[in-house]
Amino acid sequence: MSRIQTVMSALLAQKRKALIPYVTAGFPFADITPALMHGMVAGGADVIELGVPFSDPSADGPVIQKAGDRALAFGIGLVQVLAMVREFRLQDDKTPVVLMGYANPVEAYDFKRGPDAFVRDAAAAGIDGILIVDYPPEECLDFAAKLRALNMDLIFLLAPTSTPERMAQVARVASGYVYYVSLKGVTGSGALDIDAVEAMLPRIREHVSVPVGVGFGIRDATTAKAISRVADAVVIGSKIIQLIDQQPREQVVPVVREFLTGIRSALDA
Repeated sequence: MSRIQTVMSALLAQKRKALIPYVTAGFPFADITPALMHGMVAGGADVIELGVPFSDPSADGPVIQKAGDRALAFGIGLVQVLAMVREFRLQDDKTPVVLMGYANPVEAYDFKRGPDAFVRDAAAAGIDGILIVDYPPEECLDFAAKLRALNMDLIFLLAPTSTPERMAQVARVASGYVYYVSLKGVTGSGALDIDAVEAMLPRIREHVSVPVGVGFGIRDATTAKAISRVADAVVIGSKIIQLIDQQPREQVVPVVREFLTGIRSALDA
């Protein structure tokens, strides 16, 4: 059983919901990410999504694109991201870490280092889940099997436009959890329609047996609590990036920890 599955099962038994914050690796300072990850855990994070900077993202809105551009300017790539996770694992061997990114960096990594190098090195670094935005489920059976063999989960996005056929395709290969994108558009692109999320999740669960997390548009404790009534997990990204964008170094970790503490309290209320 993967770390993600262990955590999700424990939360289900406790009738609690997972808090999954996202941050772009190497933002807002090149070397702050491991400390920021520990601050997220201290604030109540159950799983951490770590964004791999990429020059041409298709699902990220302006806020996360800007964060990725700054991280790339610092020289942060997949090699550096894996090193950050290894550093985090020196003190935390329990909190699941999910890499979220795009196919190009993964395939470039394997091109330089040999077939399956990414899967091998991700497992060795302590990664628990992989979410590749532009990997379609029908082409991922072999990749998913290789990840599962090393106790890693392959996580997929579902959207308001996902058909029952697409949900069934995802269900065949997904593990850990699925990430429901609550908005049509990119991250941070609009107001969250809670009623629409409530209507969609039962349809997803007709096909998907793993937990369902909801993200894109959750910006405060009130919204997080409302979403948690129907979802198994709440994912928050753009708001965190905005909070730390202009912070001095010494305030980055405390600001995120305080913000997540408020979200955690709302979810547990």
